[in-house]
Amino acid sequence: MSIVLTDPFLTPFDPSEETVRKGNRGQSRLFRFADDFVACFEYRHEAAAFERRLRERLAQYGLEVAPDKTKMIRFGRNGGPYNGRFDFLGFEYRWEPDRKGRPTVKRRTARKKLQGAVQRMGEWLRTHRHRKLPELMRSLAAKLRGHWNYYGVIGNSQSLSQYEYQVRGLLHKWLNRRSQKRSYTWRALFRLIERFALPRPKIVETGGNRIVESCQLVWKLGPLLAMDLLGPHYRKARAWSELL
Repeated sequence: MSIVLTDPFLTPFDPSEETVRKGNRGQSRLFRFADDFVACFEYRHEAAAFERRLRERLAQYGLEVAPDKTKMIRFGRNGGPYNGRFDFLGFEYRWEPDRKGRPTVKRRTARKKLQGAVQRMGEWLRTHRHRKLPELMRSLAAKLRGHWNYYGVIGNSQSLSQYEYQVRGLLHKWLNRRSQKRSYTWRALFRLIERFALPRPKIVETGGNRIVESCQLVWKLGPLLAMDLLGPHYRKARAWSELL
């Protein structure tokens, strides 16, 4: 389903948080962004009931959830080793102890997204390696800055550094294939990076992570429907209405 058509098409049966919570014994919450969403429930049977009602409503429109992107997992503060992990908007969410040993939700770049970003960067460098060097480096700097701005969330430093390491390796590879003669040693490459001031990995998020910390169960749906991610890194979207 087109992201542009998601909101107007789903408006007649978008559930508001108040509607979903009505009749539930435990806590429940919906998050949405564009055409992806997560529903959190404290009790498994209430998550299963929501899934059943959603499938029934979608069937009325000849639609169904994507089986390969739909799963029900345990995801709670007291879940311990039984907690699952899930990907959302390019991030992997998981429970891990903080520096004081307290369980907390942490995020890092999803593995598939990181691998895809590296592959796309390698292809871009391959096809643009013959551009004038200042132009190439300015474009590369803009691409790196965009990556840091999106994935620069608290706790994701390791993934950012891994991406930078991979990009430097690709830059070294393709700059040395601009001609038949090897042009750059690693020392020369680092001088080039310093000369053009390529941006280093940077955490741009300020404030804590507020997504799904109160949930005992997370039910993840793929790109068929939409959700709002609450928190400082994303804009809070409007509530849904009239699903149940």
